[in-house]
Amino acid sequence: QVQLAESGGGLVQAGGSLRLSCAASGRTFSTYHMAWFRQAPEKEREFVAAISPGGRTRFYADTVKGRFTISRDNVKNTLSLQMNSLKPEDTAVYTCAAATGIGSRQASLYSYWGQGTQVTVSS
Repeated sequence: QVQLAESGGGLVQAGGSLRLSCAASGRTFSTYHMAWFRQAPEKEREFVAAISPGGRTRFYADTVKGRFTISRDNVKNTLSLQMNSLKPEDTAVYTCAAATGIGSRQASLYSYWGQGTQVTVSS
């Protein structure tokens, strides 16, 4: 099992940047596919970005490609999401998730979830 805890959310103006972190417990972090999802008020949860266990493969939602960067540190057991050029439509609760199988955009394939961190982008 792995436990996940996000941090780094906050309020930022449009065009600004934020860096989210996800701290993972357990010794097997390096074996998990990791991802970020987000959910805005009254909207369904949506995929943001994912990264393979070794960090070589990364993929993004079209809405964030070129602005967000997902990364991981398997020594420190942390997952990060660097968010640049933020837009008001990026406002959401961001949650990290871990999967033991193939990395995916599908939330249902992720077994472990954090509590989420709020990101608010003002116009």
